[in-house]
Amino acid sequence: MRMALIGLGKMGGNMARRLCRGGIEVVGYNRSPAIVNALAEEEGMVPATSLNEAVEKLTAPRVVWLMLPCGEPTEQAIETLIPLLEAGDVIVDGGNSNYHDTQRRGEMLEQHEIRYVDSGTSGGIWGLDNGYCLMVGGTQEAVAHVEPALKVLAPGADRGWAHVGPVGAGHFTKMIHNGIEYGMMQAMAEGFALMKGKEEFNLDLAQISELWRHSSVVRSWLLDLTADALQQDQKLAEVAPFVPDSGEGRWTVIESIDQGTAAPVLSLAMSMRFTSQDKEGYDFKLLSMMRNAFGGHAVKRTGDE
Repeated sequence: MRMALIGLGKMGGNMARRLCRGGIEVVGYNRSPAIVNALAEEEGMVPATSLNEAVEKLTAPRVVWLMLPCGEPTEQAIETLIPLLEAGDVIVDGGNSNYHDTQRRGEMLEQHEIRYVDSGTSGGIWGLDNGYCLMVGGTQEAVAHVEPALKVLAPGADRGWAHVGPVGAGHFTKMIHNGIEYGMMQAMAEGFALMKGKEEFNLDLAQISELWRHSSVVRSWLLDLTADALQQDQKLAEVAPFVPDSGEGRWTVIESIDQGTAAPVLSLAMSMRFTSQDKEGYDFKLLSMMRNAFGGHAVKRTGDE
């Protein structure tokens, strides 16, 4: 199988490596030519200097897999690809697109008889060695056409990937996956903060995280990563208390509102991310003033010890 992979960043670059090593011929394009040249030399990837050249190096029915930021970059790439492709060709969006955009794009591409597959992709920087979890949406025919690539990217040919539904279902499933991830991360962070705060016990958090990895109910890959980090540094003095969000957590909370389905843990985890990002802390300042107004509680001023 030969396919094009557009976008060779941290995730896309490693996916190209895994595909090449798994016997898939990859035509790669990235705005920065350095990674294209490196992958061509290291992995035998076929280099391309433009979207047009990448498509020209494919044979029908073509497969073009996008690993681009959600929103405008993905939209522009699809618009550029439409006149370059033919009926029966397949575009795969492996980025974290909003599933509403995915459904709209699927309808648009259907008018051009171009097949569209959305692949929610999880695995991060570990995917090269461990494989990627792929949540795939699209028609049965379109997914079957890209199945050889899915089997190489996944942890195994028979596991770690699934055709979960029509166009949009893959990105929707990945969105919910990331919302759950936010909640799990928040719960683990709060638990370890409580243990750190119990100074009388002088708990060794690295020891406990390693202990929990074995046969405990909360054992997980997330705990494995946490344990590794704590083995290196328990104080985290050099780490800023700022946690960004990629967007999918927000979309998950919006979905819960749209459905009228309670998701308090996911919603609160998202709110805690916002709290970490608020440099001004205006709401906390106002809370302090309220306490002072009704109870006469002292207000801590900037610069106070």
